[in-house]
Amino acid sequence: MLCSCWMDLMALGVDSQPCVTLFKEWWRHSVWMRTKIALRWSSTVEIQPPILSEHIHNKGEILNTVRGLRHKGGRPLNTGAALQYVRDNVFTASSGSRRLEGVPQLLILLSGGRSVDNVDTPASALKELGVLVFGIGTRSSDSRELQRISHDPSYALSVSDFTDLPSIQQQLLSSVEAVVIDVTPESPTVLGMFCYHCELRVRMFDHDTARKDVVFLLDGSDGTRNGFPAMRDFVQRVVETLSVDENKDRVAVVQYSRDPAAQFYLNTYTTKGEILNTVRGLRHKGGRPLNTGAALQYVRDNVFTASSGSRRLEGVPQLLILLSGGRSVDNVDTPASALKELGVLVFGIGTRSSDSRELQRISHDPSYALSVSDFTDLPSIQQQLLSSVEAVVIDVTPESPTVLGMCYHCELRVRMC
Repeated sequence: MLCSCWMDLMALGVDSQPCVTLFKEWWRHSVWMRTKIALRWSSTVEIQPPILSEHIHNKGEILNTVRGLRHKGGRPLNTGAALQYVRDNVFTASSGSRRLEGVPQLLILLSGGRSVDNVDTPASALKELGVLVFGIGTRSSDSRELQRISHDPSYALSVSDFTDLPSIQQQLLSSVEAVVIDVTPESPTVLGMFCYHCELRVRMFDHDTARKDVVFLLDGSDGTRNGFPAMRDFVQRVVETLSVDENKDRVAVVQYSRDPAAQFYLNTYTTKGEILNTVRGLRHKGGRPLNTGAALQYVRDNVFTASSGSRRLEGVPQLLILLSGGRSVDNVDTPASALKELGVLVFGIGTRSSDSRELQRISHDPSYALSVSDFTDLPSIQQQLLSSVEAVVIDVTPESPTVLGMCYHCELRVRMC
């Protein structure tokens, strides 16, 4: 977790209750931070509370203040002006910022619409100042605008509406926990995330030395015929990021509709070139109905096995990436639980035709369930998926089922960066 880490956290949003939930979770993780909240902006910005952050000394005072926030109202929505305001008036020493002391500066933006004014210049100014911006929007927001505002496109998260914020809360926390930030004015070296030539060095966990078994489970039913080329391209792009080798990363692909069919197993190919050539040649399976439950059970019983190349018993992390374009006809809960108990980390990716709650139940954690409008938008969440994978270092320890983080009473110890 973010143990022994100090940070200055700024929340910029349009609704009070979502931030109450977010702050409760932050404090539950015992992160020591200095917090200022600017929840009220439309055409103008107001700081809430209208006092310096050092005047608030504990969690209770912050939560009491957040609970008392009132909606500002007004139009139009000037997100650019709000970003510039927090850059000039909040992330300053006089307002309690400890940026010059080397304390990480975080901005969490909650926006429910498209900005009327320009956001690019103030967003760049925040990045150059070294502020890590996380953008959260709804279906009424401009997703590309949020990605431009955020420090990295993977830091832009989305929900249908603000009542669904709990579903991405852990995803936000994982994204923050994935980075270790050292302020080094003398050496702006960047390992991992792009630092925008500021004084931050952001280190991501290096997975080059890690081994992973990655299985893609693709919805090949009649409903995904038009989206299948985009699914295939997505698999290729993710495989390109892996270190494929018999003794490093292994890949398998399964396609399903009414019945599942393995395209190739974890021990079928030993080079990235072979895998990419096979993926390029994949043909849409077709068929109905969509039996996701049966497909999950199939990969559990037939793919995540030693005979099919799985190295689970050797302690190699087991990952399943599910791409589904609809709601399953059969039950998914039992096979999903079986995969979790086996120690498989499941990431679910769906479209607007999918059942988001079903995907959350299938995924190892609700934050591992991602969503796009349709499969042609998969590139927009590719980095988000990779960041979620990078956020965990997984050691299989059958002798010692100690858990750091979250585990489903299985043999995995999950360490966050």
